[in-house]
Amino acid sequence: MTILCVRFQLPELYEAALPGLLGLLEEFTPVVEALPPDAALADLGGAERYFGRDAVELARLIRVRAIAHHGVDCVIGAGPGPMLARMALGEAAPGQIRVVPDDPDAVTEFLADRPVRALPGVGGATARTLCEYGLDTIGRLAAAPLSTVQRLVGARAGRELHEKAHGIDRGRVVPNAVTRSLATERTFQRDELDPDRHRRALLSAAEELGARLRAVERVCGRLTLTVRYADRSATTRTRTLAEPTAHSAALTAEAYRMYEALGLQRARVRAIALRTEDLSSAEHAAHQLTFDPVDEKVRRVEEVADRARAKFGPRAVIRGSLAA
Repeated sequence: MTILCVRFQLPELYEAALPGLLGLLEEFTPVVEALPPDAALADLGGAERYFGRDAVELARLIRVRAIAHHGVDCVIGAGPGPMLARMALGEAAPGQIRVVPDDPDAVTEFLADRPVRALPGVGGATARTLCEYGLDTIGRLAAAPLSTVQRLVGARAGRELHEKAHGIDRGRVVPNAVTRSLATERTFQRDELDPDRHRRALLSAAEELGARLRAVERVCGRLTLTVRYADRSATTRTRTLAEPTAHSAALTAEAYRMYEALGLQRARVRAIALRTEDLSSAEHAAHQLTFDPVDEKVRRVEEVADRARAKFGPRAVIRGSLAA
């Protein structure tokens, strides 16, 4: 089995092009999993036999077609499982194909000298714990007894990390899998005190997330706001929306309410992040109709703006307050 992890080099925020690029991958295999905003996994297990080409040849063909048909270059990682394909992608240079052969010795060699933080599922706290005991590379983690790793990070997590360190990849490509969340962050050049600039960042983030949700035909049920301060602390708030939506105005209004509820007084803010969660298909989402002509007008304008962005780029249509 060979898995490709493809990252398309899209212009900033230009996720509207992703569905067409997924269609390109589906010309080679029906087993394609979207990884918005700009990537996808593709299982070539059957494609290699059907086309009589190996994974590298198919990857090169995908890259050529992406450039020729969509004007988009890509970076590709290939491996015997999703985890190794993702890690190979991280090692690939722009326009390059990085392959981890389906061979135990090659997998061990690929993983051995990489920092333990490179393993999927290893966060900052887990990495610090492992490094304190000298398990700072994947090779050293693999060489450690399973019981030792489990004592450090817990029984279940220890077993999973130990398997990953040995190149055992139990993940699989899930076709048409619904993305669990989308997130974006706005970082200020200096620690920002001005509430108006905070709100402008929220507006920009909500506009981006709304456009990204609509591009992949999803709606979100929850919104999470994270405000990071100059002293490295952070405040996080999550709210369930009245109805699932991808409407930028609704996301912006909810983000403003969450921000106001924090009651910040002269807070030195370093960054503001928004995350949309509990995503589902827009096709099955319900919208409460209103008699407000303004709301209907805004939604129609939003549809027209999305079509313009899809054709001319993500900054073809932007709010006047964000143009500066």
